[in-house]
Amino acid sequence: MRILLSNDDGYFSPGITVLEQALAPLAQVTVVAPERDRSGASNSLTLDRPLTVRRSQHGFYYVNGTPTDCVHLAVTGLLDELPDIVVSGINHGANMGDDTIYSGTVAAATEGFLLGIPSIAISLVAEGGDHYETAARIGVELVQRFKSNPLGQAVLLNVNVPDMPYERLRGAEVTRLGKRHKAEPVVKSTTPRGDVVYWIGAAGGAQDAGEGTDFHAVAQHVVSITPLQMDLTRYSELDVVRKWLQ
Repeated sequence: MRILLSNDDGYFSPGITVLEQALAPLAQVTVVAPERDRSGASNSLTLDRPLTVRRSQHGFYYVNGTPTDCVHLAVTGLLDELPDIVVSGINHGANMGDDTIYSGTVAAATEGFLLGIPSIAISLVAEGGDHYETAARIGVELVQRFKSNPLGQAVLLNVNVPDMPYERLRGAEVTRLGKRHKAEPVVKSTTPRGDVVYWIGAAGGAQDAGEGTDFHAVAQHVVSITPLQMDLTRYSELDVVRKWLQ
């Protein structure tokens, strides 16, 4: 089995190192990840300049681009053989609800999915404990399940793991995405040179966090597994817009 491993926190992040070590006994693992933290990069591709691929001392490939660039490069030219699965993570922090739109972690997995490869994004809902080994163990279990019982089609799973010892988890649940309140206002400040700068505000708290959502599962110490789709068409409004255009 061949696994392509990527992330958005950078090839040097602890999450990807722990996950690579956990997956290595299962398969041939190739790491292709950004050279720096690209959190929030979403599904962006770099089209205005060429990309470079270098290799670190511990064998990880790193790219001066986005998470999407990394997976796209790996699948369409860098690797001699296509991976059987793409795994992205372990992200330091949740990717639940609206986060999935902005997440580079989810974007790396999405690119694998769009290229026809089953893909999993794994995030640790970090609360200070930083139990990466728990999230890595969940990743191993999911990959083993793919290996022993393939779904028969490309699938995109968004996985969020509570930040706690594995033994304290209360299982796993297939969930839907919840929804956050709107983001907090930007933070305005002034540089020593007098320039006004802005920092993007923190994500809003959970608004739709009812039973069945990813927010609810994680709050109950349950691993959230959400199947995602890329069809953004709002079918209920097709006829509305057709009539509007007449």
